[in-house]
Amino acid sequence: MKLSKYILKYWYAYLLAILCIIIAVSLDMLSPQITRQVIDNVIVGGKLGLLPKLLLIILLIGLGRCIFQYTKELIFDIISSNISLKIRRDLFNHIQSLSLSFFDRNNTGELMSRVKDDIDRIWAALSYVSMLIIEIIFHTAIVLYCMFHISPRLTVIPIIILPIMGAMALFMERKLGSVYEEISDENSKLNLVAQENLAGVRTVKAFAREKHEINKFLSHNKRYYELNIKQSKVFIKYYPYFQFVTKLLPLASITFGGYLVIQGEMTLGALAAFTEYSTNIVWPMEMLGWLTNDFAAAIASASRIKKILAEKPEITEPEEPILLEQVEGCIQFDKVSFSLGEKQILSDISFELSAGKTIGIMGATGTGKSSIINLLQRFYDTTEGSIKLDGVEIRKLSLRQLRQSISLVMQDVFLFSDTISENVKMGKKHLVNQEDVVEAVANAQARDFIEKMDDSYETVIGERGVGLSGGQKQRISIARALAKKAPILILDDSTSALDMETEHTIQKVLTELDATKIIIAHRISAVRNADEIIILEDGRIVERGTHEILLQTKGYYYRTYMAQYGEHLNQLQEPPAFKNTKKEVAAWQ
Repeated sequence: MKLSKYILKYWYAYLLAILCIIIAVSLDMLSPQITRQVIDNVIVGGKLGLLPKLLLIILLIGLGRCIFQYTKELIFDIISSNISLKIRRDLFNHIQSLSLSFFDRNNTGELMSRVKDDIDRIWAALSYVSMLIIEIIFHTAIVLYCMFHISPRLTVIPIIILPIMGAMALFMERKLGSVYEEISDENSKLNLVAQENLAGVRTVKAFAREKHEINKFLSHNKRYYELNIKQSKVFIKYYPYFQFVTKLLPLASITFGGYLVIQGEMTLGALAAFTEYSTNIVWPMEMLGWLTNDFAAAIASASRIKKILAEKPEITEPEEPILLEQVEGCIQFDKVSFSLGEKQILSDISFELSAGKTIGIMGATGTGKSSIINLLQRFYDTTEGSIKLDGVEIRKLSLRQLRQSISLVMQDVFLFSDTISENVKMGKKHLVNQEDVVEAVANAQARDFIEKMDDSYETVIGERGVGLSGGQKQRISIARALAKKAPILILDDSTSALDMETEHTIQKVLTELDATKIIIAHRISAVRNADEIIILEDGRIVERGTHEILLQTKGYYYRTYMAQYGEHLNQLQEPPAFKNTKKEVAAWQ
């Protein structure tokens, strides 16, 4: 990230703001000259007729300073707000473009700190911090010129002191630099702990872990406190030196200036003006340490943001993507293998799913079922082999078209803090009308409980669906996928929280749906009607076939079947008649 790229877009506004600073500072520098005239010509010289004119000039100077000070602050605020808005937008857009592997490596708390806290520090640096630094530069230069014009000999005092103050400020900034990095890292950890705890508060309470979580938060909070105290100690250690020097300068000016007045080398009014200038140059010295403090924080924040912007997405859009006129939904996995780092997830996965057909995928937890879905949507790319959609390798397809062609019901249901209607429309927000929402909700067997709510479809649900049962959330998630009306429908263990009757009704709807379906499930009832069922073990296909064929092989599928329906078979006192399995299951349901 180059801040200059954003700043140069507003060069004309910055130029106007700097001009206002110069005018405001110049007007400020006129005040001691008027004081000099009042003392030398009015008080000492007795020219009372000049007093009204000089007082009017003081009034005009004050008015002019107010106008130009207000204008430059307004311009800096507007520019910095626009720049921070664009940086935050570009950063968020870039984060959205990154692959899932990036989010596997970075926690939510850290990313939240980058998007919020670090951008805020840059905003501060581009607004009042940079404004005051520029003002200090011009202010110091003009004050020194005016002081030299009054008395070159007395000007030696601030010329000696100013470099000392600058060196002290730079030394302090170096001391603070490493502390800022630690504070930022600890802030990210604190955000992560708080975010995870609040998001999982029900789990925390269910396991009575409040005390443990409080202690974990307090340990990070204490570390954050200690680092801030460390920062304060550095600042406090050096700040008294700034205070001492700023008080020493007017004292030295009055002492040596008084001697020059006694010797007749300068007037009393000139001494008063010089003393006023020496007092006027004090505040830039006092501000120097504080400004370098904030500026150092902004530099550290810019460095962290630059690091994120340097990240490149592993999954990229092809230079000349192939756009299918119409996606039919034919899917082909050809000897697909996939690994993350040194861990092998999938090995030699091959299957072909014709448009409109259904495939079921089963296997124990961690066997790679969801990885097949992640590869199909190009959240990751295959290590070996190829995946084709309608005969075209998905790496050659537009990512947008590929992902818009797939409706996904995820195992971990995520609902946004919005209305039920907006959550259902999410797949195609601007294309789905209210009639489509009602139809999708009805097919997902969610209409009854939604329409009983006070605001019906406009009911705002809490974060991640707080207030809804697991089954209700799953049904809204299914409705979202159905409303999208994509040619490919993926159900990743999406009916696990539903009762058998509701699941059976939804399965009937899905059977009639004209779409290619991939069903990942642990329940036999979810996959038994699929055109083909594959069983994964250690990332490999160990069984495949229809429901009847897999029962006859007496492998994993058979053992799962017996675990789920063996009790019913015993009650019927009949051996499992594989040819009549459909009738039996229908009777049990």
